[in-house]
Amino acid sequence: MTVSGRRSGRLSVAGLIAVRPSSRTRLCHRLRVHRSGKDERRSMGERDYISLIDGVHQLVKAPIVLVWDRLNTHVSRAMRKMIDDREWRV
Repeated sequence: MTVSGRRSGRLSVAGLIAVRPSSRTRLCHRLRVHRSGKDERRSMGERDYISLIDGVHQLVKAPIVLVWDRLNTHVSRAMRKMIDDREWRV
């Protein structure tokens, strides 16, 4: 993806592949544009990732296995709390 212009901001993308036996494989993603404001976050946060996971869970209606790297947002207390608070049953 090309982002032109010097002051167009920053683009963050998170994605995952949803695989379910006897069903379509889906590529799901969340895209966020960060403008060049001083007080704005310049990366994706816990809520962005949780929204992606919630959306995929609703889409596939099946258990999800996540493989995280050690990005600080992935292993934060806020992320752990939000995941623990979810009712992940189908």
